[in-house]
Amino acid sequence: MEMCTLRANSSHCSCFHTTRQTTMASDDIALLAEALSKTHVGYGELSYKGQGLKLDNTESVKELVREIEEYQGLRALRLEGNTVGVEAAQAIAKALECKDQLQVLGGERLEINCLSLGSALMTAGARLRELDLSDNAFGPDGVKGIETLLKSSVCHSLQELRLNNCGMGIGGGKILAAALTECHEQSSVLGAPLKLKVFQAGRNRLENEGATALALAFQLMGSLEEVHMPQNGINHAGVTALATAMQHNPHLRILNLNDNTFTKRGALAMAQALRHLRTVQVINFGDCLVRSEGAIALSAVLREGLPTLKELNLSFGEITEAAALVLAQAVQDKPHMEKLDLNGNCLGEEGCEALKETMDNMDRADILASLSDDEGEPDEEEEEEEEVEDEDNGKEMKENGVKDEKESPVKLEPTCHPEILSFLSSPTAETLLKLGDNRTGLIQQHVDVSDPDKVADAFLRISSLYSDDHEVKKAVLETIDILLKKAFSGSSLQTYSFLSTLLVMLGLLKGEGKAKKVQVLPGHLLVLEHAVQQDYFPQDHATLLSG
Repeated sequence: MEMCTLRANSSHCSCFHTTRQTTMASDDIALLAEALSKTHVGYGELSYKGQGLKLDNTESVKELVREIEEYQGLRALRLEGNTVGVEAAQAIAKALECKDQLQVLGGERLEINCLSLGSALMTAGARLRELDLSDNAFGPDGVKGIETLLKSSVCHSLQELRLNNCGMGIGGGKILAAALTECHEQSSVLGAPLKLKVFQAGRNRLENEGATALALAFQLMGSLEEVHMPQNGINHAGVTALATAMQHNPHLRILNLNDNTFTKRGALAMAQALRHLRTVQVINFGDCLVRSEGAIALSAVLREGLPTLKELNLSFGEITEAAALVLAQAVQDKPHMEKLDLNGNCLGEEGCEALKETMDNMDRADILASLSDDEGEPDEEEEEEEEVEDEDNGKEMKENGVKDEKESPVKLEPTCHPEILSFLSSPTAETLLKLGDNRTGLIQQHVDVSDPDKVADAFLRISSLYSDDHEVKKAVLETIDILLKKAFSGSSLQTYSFLSTLLVMLGLLKGEGKAKKVQVLPGHLLVLEHAVQQDYFPQDHATLLSG
């Protein structure tokens, strides 16, 4: 059976709306007759595109239906630029029941009766490749209208699904996810599992629940190459679910989540996911509040992965100068990179100039997008407002039963030695020395070096003890060296995250949430200066510290 494509773009849908039935004006009938005389345009296409006709009832499409029925090998029916009402759409659907070679159905302001159209396609035994119902605004009820179609064998071969601006909401997102899941399961039983390549569902208010439901379906399919879900009210919980799903789609090329809300948690989860993907060409996280810590995490991924990346959009993300410069350094060795968009962030005038100079020095100035909408450096009042907002989000998480892991940065094992517990709870030079020659092993054993927050906290506690006393200085530096050597043996993402967390806690980098800030002591900076000079410290990380 022929594979086929269904496109039906509209601002109205009969699954959700009712349409008054009217008699077609004589001038419209004349226009239709004229249009039909010009419809056979080759390649099996019947078109009266752009005629401005109002086809409201069965009588108004009588001639069109006859043309459809008599057209042998019909592959495309173009209805764009006309208005087709409910009764007329039902008549057209009936005529399509025997058109198993149909590949394209296009129409703006086409008031599709989803149930009738789906039934007609199933009767015809069609095998869809592309289904486009964008701009129909049919809401959750409209998704129910196409649910049966999506679950049927008609969609087992579906490769592209476009549902932009349909008002699905959370409920519609869940229905859609369940339908895709069932389609995959049923097609798998038949030996040819659904392999959806393109998914578009922008401006649908899917929010976290809808996005999470769809993420499970995406993970199951594992075949996606393009995902476009901009402007859906998704925050870090939904972003994290999508990030997990993306890891299971190794051929992903385009990821567009523009105008959702990542914050640090979502950005870190997405960075972790991107480490596993080798074919990504376009990343659009613009207007997603990635912020500086998230940008630094993505910089780490750029350094060790994403070899085919062409475009990176992190515009309007509240990213500051230091993080922007780290990003700039990270794209230096990306041979396919064509565009880096950091417009609308918080670089300030000097930061913008520094970024431009950095890109120019690397001979990559041509890929940097305009910085004309830069928001300027954030003032203290803005930072305080964000901290209050993040604190409120933390309270909401607790009320919903979600634990904030940041409450106890240095998490110790249940079998922790009492002396280690005493030292890390209230570090002093005396207790450090009392741990003896095995101090480095004990601390390393009980501080989770895979957690950047815990390593940063331990670093600050230990380095705060630095002094001119030879024995104390030696103990501090030896302990820090062992701790960081193990920490830096991990991925770039892990080590970049440690450094950005450390700088936030020192108040040298703008962060988010209730990250504990400490009073900067000479020991903190002297020990950090020592660490940078050691062989275990990655030299490409120095950009962050110099920024």
